[in-house]
Amino acid sequence: MPMLRIARNKPEPLTAFVLSGGASLGAIQAGMLRALYEHQIFPDILVATSAGSLNAGFIATRPRAIETIDELYAVWRGLRREHVFPVSVRTVLAGVANQRDHLVPDRGIRELIRRHLQVDELANTAVPLHLVAFDLLTGTEVRLSSGAALDAILASSAIPSVLPPVWIDGALLVDGGVVNNTPISHAAELGAERIYVLAADDPTTRGLSRPPRGALDAAVHAFRLLSNARLRADIERYRSELELIVLPAANPSDVQPTDFTHAQELLDAAYQAVSQMLQDESYLFSRGDHNASSFNLDRTDARWLGRLSERWPPTRSLPRNRRPMARAALPDEPDRPLRLSLAPVKVVESDAFSDRPHPPG
Repeated sequence: MPMLRIARNKPEPLTAFVLSGGASLGAIQAGMLRALYEHQIFPDILVATSAGSLNAGFIATRPRAIETIDELYAVWRGLRREHVFPVSVRTVLAGVANQRDHLVPDRGIRELIRRHLQVDELANTAVPLHLVAFDLLTGTEVRLSSGAALDAILASSAIPSVLPPVWIDGALLVDGGVVNNTPISHAAELGAERIYVLAADDPTTRGLSRPPRGALDAAVHAFRLLSNARLRADIERYRSELELIVLPAANPSDVQPTDFTHAQELLDAAYQAVSQMLQDESYLFSRGDHNASSFNLDRTDARWLGRLSERWPPTRSLPRNRRPMARAALPDEPDRPLRLSLAPVKVVESDAFSDRPHPPG
């Protein structure tokens, strides 16, 4: 039975939560969500990819209550690497020999999604949920807003070469984080005016605190560098058009995305960092929740709240027709332009789903 969509009765800006990928660092988003829920901050729409799709799918089908976050905490505490990446010698050898297009079977992540997903159809979530994937055949981003929910989450989480791609209505889909790991642009296209960015990684991260333990860790770090560069560019692009609130991705021990043994530490650190940010006077001032007589106006120009959280007030409305931006200056390196490939976005709304590794014959 379809769930009732949550109605917006207040003249508030359309609020989106954008959840990035990050594998085990997805636990950071659960800590962020606890702080947001405690401050009665809820989304009107959810936009996510990769690990963020699992978190978004979880909260999109459950009540806006701390009990929901308690359940999500329990999931992350109990999650281990083998639950998501159950390595099979046969599959790895077949992948190396070019007999398969993936190294790890998807039975672990499929069962994880099936166990916690409460709807069959993506369009039936209480909060509208939009998942971002990438079509290998056309080289375009794909936004999934309807169809089989389980397969949509699988598609948006299918790390290329690691997990099998998913066929959806003729498109061969993989993890959307390949090109857009924190899909702010999709939230903007959906009409969001206030966007909370739940990135599972510090967008300024470049170096490593210790050498990679293996080839997988090295590949994941290279992927993080690319996705963080895109995030920094998108923040710079949309800062003057939208109200962006980038939450601090606290990771004090520099836990790597392939390490699932530090969930509690990530949960606690993220919750504390975001709670502190939401109580900061400059954030309250920007939202209008403040006592003007006690507020220090000298702080109104402060853009950084804590180490990572940055909020830019809107200075103009979003233009009706956005022009593709070929280059964007990085905030911390204004003399080094970053070239973006802004391929057209294809929106898929179909019930014809299949996860077969080859096109139907």
